[in-house]
Amino acid sequence: MCDTLVALGDATADGGMLFAKNSDRERNEAQLVEMTPRRQSAPGAMLKATYIAIPEIAETHACLLSRPFWMWGAEMGANEHGVVIGNEAVHATLPAQRRRALIGMDLVRLGLERAATAAEAIEVMTTLLERHGQGGDCGHLHRFYYNNSFIVADPREAYVLETVGQWWVVKRVEGARSLSNALSLGPDFDRCSDDLAAHARDQGWTDRAGRFDFAGHLLDEERDAVSCGRARCARGQALLDAERGRLTVADMMAILRDHGEAADADPTWAPSQTVGRTICMHAGEGLRRSQSVGSMASEWIAGRAVHWITASASPCLSFFKPVLFETGLPGQGAAPTDKADAESRWWRHERLHRAALEAYPERLAAFAAVRDDLEASFRQRIREALEAGTSPNELRAIVQGCWDEADAAEAGLAWTPATAPVRGAFAQSWRRLNKAAGIA
Repeated sequence: MCDTLVALGDATADGGMLFAKNSDRERNEAQLVEMTPRRQSAPGAMLKATYIAIPEIAETHACLLSRPFWMWGAEMGANEHGVVIGNEAVHATLPAQRRRALIGMDLVRLGLERAATAAEAIEVMTTLLERHGQGGDCGHLHRFYYNNSFIVADPREAYVLETVGQWWVVKRVEGARSLSNALSLGPDFDRCSDDLAAHARDQGWTDRAGRFDFAGHLLDEERDAVSCGRARCARGQALLDAERGRLTVADMMAILRDHGEAADADPTWAPSQTVGRTICMHAGEGLRRSQSVGSMASEWIAGRAVHWITASASPCLSFFKPVLFETGLPGQGAAPTDKADAESRWWRHERLHRAALEAYPERLAAFAAVRDDLEASFRQRIREALEAGTSPNELRAIVQGCWDEADAAEAGLAWTPATAPVRGAFAQSWRRLNKAAGIA
C-alpha cells in the first residue's frame, strides 16, 4: 500500500511544484535506488519489462528510479526533464488480471523513459496499457494482483490516472492532491478510454450528459476496508489542505512521516499499537505485512528539479537526501535483495530501523531531533547553491556532503538494549521476517 502527493504552484509557498510518495511493500522487499542513463536501440529491438517483452523505442530519457529489487519497473521516479510519477495499487469489483502483462511499476518506468512532459507520459502509459494490458503477480513473498492509479507531474502540471484492466480515466490536478490505494475519480474526469465509455453506456451507468461515476461503479469496498485507501487519501488531503498556499518540500516530507490522528494525540504511540494503516506505514502482524520501504519528495528550485530520497525504509526514521541529475547519485553500495547485507545501503539502515522498533517512542524522539536539524541544513545548502548558480562540480560536492553527514549521523546512533522491549504478535511477526532475511 502506498500514498502519493502533489501540489501545484498555487498551493505552494514559492510557486514551485511539489511531489512526494511512500512506497509500501513487504518488510524484506528492499528497494533499489538507481540512476539509469539514456538508452539507444536499433529498429526492431525488444525491451524485456518485468514479465513481458514489448517493442523498444529509438532513445529513452535518463531516469532516477526507486524500485523493488526484483522488478524491472519502478514504484516511483523522475526523469531528466523533470517528469515524476508514482503509482498506487487499487482494487476494483472486476478482479485484477493474473495473466502476465505489464505491471503498474512497468508503466511508471516506461512513462519516465519515454516522455518529456506529464501530458506526454499520460499518452505513453495509456497507449501501452491499451496495447499490452496489465497483469501478473506483484507480490514478493505473497501473491498480490492489482490494478493501478498514478500521479504524473512535471514542473508545470499534474494528472491523476486511474486504471482497471485496460480501461483508464484521467483528470488534471488543481491545487493539491492526495492519492492512495482506492479508486478516487468520480464523474468529473477529463477523459477516459473508448472501450470504458462504451461499457458504461451498455451498463446504463451514464447520465443524460453521458457522464458516469468511475470509482462509484468500480471501487471494491471490501478491499478498501482492508487497505484503508480512502481513509489514508482523506488524511493526506487534509494535511495538504491545512498548508495550502504555503506548502514546502519539508511539509511533503512531514506528510510522508504521518502516523495518523492517534499518534498526534498520544506521544507514547508506537507502531505495535496500530490497527489500521497509516501514511508512514509500519509492518505488523496479520494483514499489516507491508510498510514504507522507500520514500521520495521532489521540488523545483530555480528551474531545476531536486529529488529528496531516503533510500531506506521508514521515512520517520530516515534522512531525505538530495539527488540532482547533473550531479549523479551518490554510491548505494551493493544492490540489495531480500537478504540482509551490510554492503547494501538499504540494509545498513535496517540495523537502525529494526532496533528502533524495540522502544519506538523514545528512539524516534532522539532520532527526529537530529533528523530535522540536519535535513533543514541540507535544504538550505541546496537552495542557496542553486539560486547562486553554483557549478556542477561544487554542487556534486555539496550533495555528497549531505549524504556523508546523514550516514555519519546514522552510524553514530547505538541503541542500548530496551528496558521493556515490545512483545506479543507484533514482535513475533518481526522475528519471523528477520530470520527469513538472515538477521540474528
